[in-house]
Amino acid sequence: MNDVWYRFSRNKLAVFGLVVIGLYLVCALGARWIAPYDPYEMRVESVLREPGAEHWLGADPFGRDMFSRIVHGSRISLRVGLIAVSIALSAGTVLGMLAGYFGRWIDGLLSRVVDVMFSFPDILLALVIMAILGPSTTNVMIAIGIVYTPIFARIARGSVLSVKNAMFVEAARAIGVGHFMIMFRHILPNILAPLIIQTTLSFAFAILAEAALSFLGLGVEPDAPSWGIMLNEGKNWMEHGWWVAVFPGVAITLAVLSFNVVGDGLRDALDPKLRGRGD
Repeated sequence: MNDVWYRFSRNKLAVFGLVVIGLYLVCALGARWIAPYDPYEMRVESVLREPGAEHWLGADPFGRDMFSRIVHGSRISLRVGLIAVSIALSAGTVLGMLAGYFGRWIDGLLSRVVDVMFSFPDILLALVIMAILGPSTTNVMIAIGIVYTPIFARIARGSVLSVKNAMFVEAARAIGVGHFMIMFRHILPNILAPLIIQTTLSFAFAILAEAALSFLGLGVEPDAPSWGIMLNEGKNWMEHGWWVAVFPGVAITLAVLSFNVVGDGLRDALDPKLRGRGD
């Protein structure tokens, strides 16, 4: 573990991303204390107020404080990302391990289902699911979780195929350990590295997908302080108040960039080839 952290900490960009993610997490957990205004409060006297001492990031066309809405928006984005990725990680890992370990018709069936899901663009598949389920925060989590399940399934399957005939697995079989005990006690700990990396990267995709769905009106509730909804509202006011769209866009960009660079840093730190160089 110390070696992994040492390699990760040498990647300054990844450390920067981890710090930014930490700041977003603080904002999400302490939104009600950090935000100076109620994110839903409309103030006629503050309509399109420029950034200043009263409203640090300005106010939107309804007089709502942009900083407060962005802070509360971090709570929505991180919650959607956490639950959606948890769904994808859990379902994808189980399906991939079953396909890789048992093979034969199970592998064939699950692999064909995954291939069909991969044939649809991510956002298109999410739009179809949201059109069926209807717009809500819970449905966004489910839709994004379903969309990214095949990615984890393919990674888990490939990793299981590479270790299921290893000596420690054969030894467990020889002493009569059951199949599911072998999969979850002996194989799963040895395939966690690529799954951890993909989890971090998928957080970025989930935040971007939630913002895109909300921008299109198929995401969270219309009055929620979502970054995507703020972008949708701000696009019509760029000439009169650039800050209405720019600051939510910056929040999305920083969040996605941070998770991506942290994922890259973890990939380099957990890569066994790099670990063996001794540099």
